[in-house]
Amino acid sequence: MIEVDGLTVRYGGVTSLDEMSLTFEQGTCGLIGPNGAGKTTFFNVLSGFVRPASGTVRAFGADLLSMTHFRRARWGVRRTFQTEQAIEELSVFDNVAMVHEHSRLGGASRRGDVLDAISFSGLDADPETKVRTLGVGHRRLVEVARAVVGRPRLVLLDEPAAGLPDEETSHLSDVIRRIPEHTGALVILVDHDMSLVSACCATTAVLDFGKLIASGPTAAVLRDDDVIRAYLGVG
Repeated sequence: MIEVDGLTVRYGGVTSLDEMSLTFEQGTCGLIGPNGAGKTTFFNVLSGFVRPASGTVRAFGADLLSMTHFRRARWGVRRTFQTEQAIEELSVFDNVAMVHEHSRLGGASRRGDVLDAISFSGLDADPETKVRTLGVGHRRLVEVARAVVGRPRLVLLDEPAAGLPDEETSHLSDVIRRIPEHTGALVILVDHDMSLVSACCATTAVLDFGKLIASGPTAAVLRDDDVIRAYLGVG
């Protein structure tokens, strides 16, 4: 469980998160909103890249904001970015192994853990394949493998399906849905594809101009009048 209370982030005169208070339960939770709503800022706070002006975040009872960013990685925070982070000249295996080195697990299980993460992602490629030779869909699966290796506690997925065709999005959806059961992690999914969010997330929260405007069961949230006006652009 992630408990967010009064979280506020300001950049000069702009308030990117405005007293955000929300509880993310176990499983896969959606976080949606129009561009500039504060979603990536929230992920940056959880990852340790942005220090909030005020507020608290407790993750499974731990004070997440008191940890340095590298301690959060060892504690179990994993994240994908809108821009791929895998190193093109390294193999799939080495890219995933780099993340494992910062996990809570020891080196003795390294090879098995890495291969398990790659297999879990459904990546149909030799682990020794260089990332630069892979297509976009397979590269996204490398990012997912990096996010699930080493028993994470919190997995943050930032638009993992952007630009993917329907078939590859469907496969990714299946993988995302299985992450909590496979790893025990809580997953927060940010994406503009409402079909993906609906398929993966039992609950969803909505930000607009840094303010939380709705949260609850995904189907009900997507029918909310405020959400329709703010996110879907319907008057």
